[in-house]
Amino acid sequence: MRAEKTPLKDCFLIHDSIHYDERGHFFESFNAQKFYRETGANTPFVQDNQSHSVRGVLRGIHFQKGEFAQAKLVRVLKGEVLDVAVDLRRSSPTFGQHYAVVLSETSHTQLYIPRGFGHGFLVLSDVVDFFYKCDNFYNKEAEGGIIYNDPEININWLMQPNDLIISSKDISLPLLSSYATLF
Repeated sequence: MRAEKTPLKDCFLIHDSIHYDERGHFFESFNAQKFYRETGANTPFVQDNQSHSVRGVLRGIHFQKGEFAQAKLVRVLKGEVLDVAVDLRRSSPTFGQHYAVVLSETSHTQLYIPRGFGHGFLVLSDVVDFFYKCDNFYNKEAEGGIIYNDPEININWLMQPNDLIISSKDISLPLLSSYATLF
């Protein structure tokens, strides 16, 4: 496991060491000691989530507020996504900035998204199985979100808006500027 700093403070791209042989491959997808050594983030994950989506599905930009804020370690089990993290910590030097990266089943990379960030992804392949570890339990009342096409954040989603499949809940999310405080 090797962690690569992203342009966003405290957000890391995780590269796994893959071992190939005639049977296929093996890699350790998570090891708490190595993760801490590489990132400095002492993140005790308590909940795993998995979603299955088709090409064009855009999920996000989501976050959990207050005591239910979550750090996430995300990866793709099958397919390919454009994964996006947005720094929502007003005190951060990278507040309002985003980092986008293509994650796929063949790259075996993961993205660590700390608490105080929004997260979203767009499915680029025909289907995707997406997996994420969370360091806090989900709480419906703590849900928050930002509209995917917020001009202040200015994310290039790599697809035309009419090709996107977005839930009615996500399409009605507010702009970043509508929040007085977040984290």
